[in-house]
Amino acid sequence: MSNEQLFERAQRVIPGGVNSPVRAFRAVGGTPRFIRRAEGAYLWDADERRYIDYVGSWGPMILGHGHPAVVEAVQRAAAQGLSFGAPTERETELAEEILALVPSCEQIRLVNSGTEAAMSALRLARGFTQRAKIVKFEGCYHGHADALLVKAGSGLATFGHPTSAGVPPEVVQHTLVLEYNNVPQVEEAFGLHGREIACVMLEPIAGNMNFVRGSVPFVKRLRELCTEHGALLAFDEVMTGFRVALGGAQSLYAELIPGFAPDMSVFGKVIGGGMPLAAFGASRQVMQQLAPLGPVYQAGTLSGNPVATACGLATLREIRKAGFFEALGTKTRRLVDGLIAAARGAGVPLSADSEGGMFGFFFAPDLPQNYGSVMASDKDRFNRFFHAMIDSGIYLAPALYEAGFVSAAHSDADIDATVEAARQALRA
Repeated sequence: MSNEQLFERAQRVIPGGVNSPVRAFRAVGGTPRFIRRAEGAYLWDADERRYIDYVGSWGPMILGHGHPAVVEAVQRAAAQGLSFGAPTERETELAEEILALVPSCEQIRLVNSGTEAAMSALRLARGFTQRAKIVKFEGCYHGHADALLVKAGSGLATFGHPTSAGVPPEVVQHTLVLEYNNVPQVEEAFGLHGREIACVMLEPIAGNMNFVRGSVPFVKRLRELCTEHGALLAFDEVMTGFRVALGGAQSLYAELIPGFAPDMSVFGKVIGGGMPLAAFGASRQVMQQLAPLGPVYQAGTLSGNPVATACGLATLREIRKAGFFEALGTKTRRLVDGLIAAARGAGVPLSADSEGGMFGFFFAPDLPQNYGSVMASDKDRFNRFFHAMIDSGIYLAPALYEAGFVSAAHSDADIDATVEAARQALRA
């Protein structure tokens, strides 16, 4: 069946024809590509068209698709059993591997999705601090837990209103939504509510408004304010963890801010290698508030799944090899520089940025610093560019607001082909 036929069939039995909204291509228009197989840096759709893949399952496929060491580990684990509902040695091995790379965490709890990890981290922060209010930033996505599906209100320190039906206003009455990279606003919010704030949750590089970095002054001030007021600073590294650097985004800020570390960390994507697996971690003092040791309840039948942990462990061991991130960062930077040069040659305003194997670009003359400036970029041009690129065999995220990902499997020839396709698309 073709992509069109499969989409029509899917819409009869699945809302919108997809199991996660952005896959439906509603933001860009057209028909989603139904993927039949993948290998290395490539995807093949139902029409057997090949694409160079810069979505990478939205981040996990840092080694590319079907890496031999990962496939072997998964096959071996699957042959031993798909699920036990009991502890395994591999869970401990994966936890040890993560903790060895993230000094800010002393213990970690494995879960099944980034949403579950962020939701559980917030519950733990509230339980540990005995406070109710949380701070998030407009444009940062921390999964679809009710308390986090909030948009900003009008004016400073306005508590949010639900952005999804089915979330009662009282559920988000303790969620304070502020502007990303706005230091004075954060200072005023803490001045008003500092004694009530349990947690500030932040994407240090926001990948759900494409690619927007938290400025060093912004992150530094968040750390200072949380320390001063007894709130916990939580880094949501579901996307950036082990993707922008071996130690995640927090390791990059630690190089720029003396003594910096978040209180809590949330991980996903790369630590599962493409399987449903995520985690949250903190100091031993905080983590021991979790059941069965403490009063904060969290559980999961499939948490620490033996096949998922095998996949994640094999992935982490590969990316720890010498020179991996240097090579990946160079490759990603080469792509970004090529896109900038192609746009300049076509006289099209375009800004772009990257870190490690994560990148983003905007049809705007300057890199956005917050959600409002992302929204001001040229969406119509992005949509035209997206379709020209996919027609040329380049698979980008089908929405202006999503970051892109390069894998170790992308070759120089793949990067060159992508830049050339962009050059043609931008001149059209």
